[in-house]
Amino acid sequence: MPGHKRVAVMSPQTRLALSRRRARGRWRVPKLDAEGESRAVHLHRRQLRLAVAPLVLLFAGILGLPLVFRLFPGLDTVRLLGIPVSWLALAVLPYPALTWLAGWQLRRAERTEDERA
Repeated sequence: MPGHKRVAVMSPQTRLALSRRRARGRWRVPKLDAEGESRAVHLHRRQLRLAVAPLVLLFAGILGLPLVFRLFPGLDTVRLLGIPVSWLALAVLPYPALTWLAGWQLRRAERTEDERA
């Protein structure tokens, strides 16, 4: 294959980031003033505290499924549309719950930001 030039393939975002770096020099994180920094720290801590409840519910839900199967061993024999209910519980049940938890946490975090504004 003589005569073929190798071409680097990359996403447009990577190409843009690399061109900025070459064009403007080193990028630095903008510094906040004292008031903005204290607000950001307070907001971050408050949002971390608010994230505890969804995380506990997440782990309780994920780790609680094996306990449910242990307590109710008959779930393997019960079938819905020819599929064992235990399989449906593992494959279908967690995703709406995770979506609800994510939306709940997002609303709480945004409400915290709006209160401080």
